[in-house]
Amino acid sequence: MTRFSLRMAAAGLAGLALAATLSPASAAEQVEPPRFNWSFAGIFGTFDRAQLQRGFQVYKEVCSACHGIEQISFRNLAQPGGPGFSAAQAAQIAADWVHKVREIGDDGQPAERTPRLADRIPGPFPNKKAAETANGGKAPPDLSLMPKARTYERGFPRFLFDIVTLYQEQGADYVKAFLRGYEDGHDTPPGTHYNKYYPGNAVAMPNVLQDGQVTYSDGSPQTAVQYAADVTAFLMWTAEPHLEQRKRIGFQVLLFLLVLGGLTYFTKKKVWKDVEGHA
Repeated sequence: MTRFSLRMAAAGLAGLALAATLSPASAAEQVEPPRFNWSFAGIFGTFDRAQLQRGFQVYKEVCSACHGIEQISFRNLAQPGGPGFSAAQAAQIAADWVHKVREIGDDGQPAERTPRLADRIPGPFPNKKAAETANGGKAPPDLSLMPKARTYERGFPRFLFDIVTLYQEQGADYVKAFLRGYEDGHDTPPGTHYNKYYPGNAVAMPNVLQDGQVTYSDGSPQTAVQYAADVTAFLMWTAEPHLEQRKRIGFQVLLFLLVLGGLTYFTKKKVWKDVEGHA
């Protein structure tokens, strides 16, 4: 992981998950997120391309109003292992993006232009101060690394079983549960909302996902539960865009080590068989 990525992860851990603000309530009130079934789970897990495209749609139409994914470029949307957009589709997404690229123009003055394929996906605010001013003093965090930056402790002995089963989806489980964890009928500080999965339970971000909010063209359910699953899968990809490649190489390395170990054993038996016979 690059030094910049480490700083981003640290910022995500130190900041508020999904634009949240802690209340004086005890963190012990937090409910542990349930485990969900993800296509990318396990050693052979892969991303569901249709789900990634739906998740990008949810991010674009809902989440991008407050949150950025500025570690991702438009060209990444067409890369192998990603959502499966073509280069032409990714270029069109960039051209139609509602937020403009902010840079210094030829005259030395701040300027804006339409994004291009090679650009990072611009967020909704020109800088952190503008984001803080628009959101009551707290800037909504960038979501690029959120499913890797946010997690929860599963405790002993369950973390031992997680090692054996290769369970690494705690962050994705948390994000999806968080998006569906809002409940009415609880007292929280002014300007906050109750979320049973957030530490302290009082969060500044309102419940932004509602049934029928995003129109899918593939016939998938247009429900808040489906939106939460789809956008979480997409954010898991933004956090680890080379996940499939990593798993594939990891499996190949394990297979190679098994074969090498077997060859080493039988070579040793062959070379030292006479010595063993005289022992």
